[in-house]
Amino acid sequence: DKVDILGNGKKNIVLWDFGTKRGIIKSLLKRGCRVIAVPAETSAETIMSFDPDGIVLSNGPGNPECCDYAIKEIKKLPPSVPAFGICLGHQLMALAMGARTYKLTFGHRGGNHTVRDIQNGKCYVSSQNHGYAVDKSSLADTELRVSFVNLNDNTVEGLYHNHLPLMSVQFHPEATPGPQDTGYLFDQFLALT
Repeated sequence: DKVDILGNGKKNIVLWDFGTKRGIIKSLLKRGCRVIAVPAETSAETIMSFDPDGIVLSNGPGNPECCDYAIKEIKKLPPSVPAFGICLGHQLMALAMGARTYKLTFGHRGGNHTVRDIQNGKCYVSSQNHGYAVDKSSLADTELRVSFVNLNDNTVEGLYHNHLPLMSVQFHPEATPGPQDTGYLFDQFLALT
C-alpha cells in the first residue's frame, strides 16, 4: 500500500485517505503541514508509527457502516492524538465513538447547503456530497456533542468531543470550487495539535 509524503512543514499530519479530495491536502499544506497520506486499510499501529501531531479522516464514498475495518482501527488510536473527520471521516469517527448513522432519503448534494455553527450562532454556506448522516439521538450515550446543524433538515453537520481533541464535519471545508466559508476549521484543528 502506497504512502505519500507531501510538504515539509513543522506539523506532522496523517491523512487517512478514504477517497480524499485534493483540496484537503492543499488546505493542510498551505497551513505549514507535512502531510502523510495513507490508504484506507492502514492500521492504527502504522499510523502511529509516523508520530502524527494530528490525524485527518478524509471524505469518501458509500455507507460508513461498510467500513468496519476502519472503524475498528479508529477505536485503537490513542485518545490524546487530535483528529479531524471530514464527510465520511466524520461518520466513521462518530461510529467509532458509539454513535449510529442512517441513510438520508435524498442525500445532500451541491455547493449551497447552509449550516449553523452552534457555538457562535453564525450560518455558513457549505459544499456537500453524501447520502448518510449521523443519528442525533444516538449521541446521548457518547461524549460527542453537535457543533453544526443543517438549516434545511436539522441533521447533524458537525461534532466535537467533550474531553478529547476530536472534531468532525459532514460538509467540505476545503471545497474547491465551492464556498470557502468554513476553511477556518482547519485552523481550529491545527490549534489542537
